[in-house]
Amino acid sequence: MELAAPFITQSSPGGLIMHVNKVHSVKTIDRVARELGESVDWLHEVTEEMDAEDGVIWVYGDTDDGVMAFTDFGIETLTDLIEMHRKNPTILERRYARK
Repeated sequence: MELAAPFITQSSPGGLIMHVNKVHSVKTIDRVARELGESVDWLHEVTEEMDAEDGVIWVYGDTDDGVMAFTDFGIETLTDLIEMHRKNPTILERRYARK
């Protein structure tokens, strides 16, 4: 898995800008759940609102089963979502009612 792929654009004549993904590590959902003192199952429900732009990715190994993982930004996003769900527990109930 390559996490730091350069993206090169030309900003002006003779000038180049190189964008590099700054992610150097991720933490699995099991580890994040343990560190935050939360249930892995509950975090899976909360993370249904997150996308790759929010810092959540899937990591695949030798099997077809993936493991959800978070960048540092993803953990920040997740803790914000946890706080929102703690303040208003009906968020998940409303989501399931719409399905």
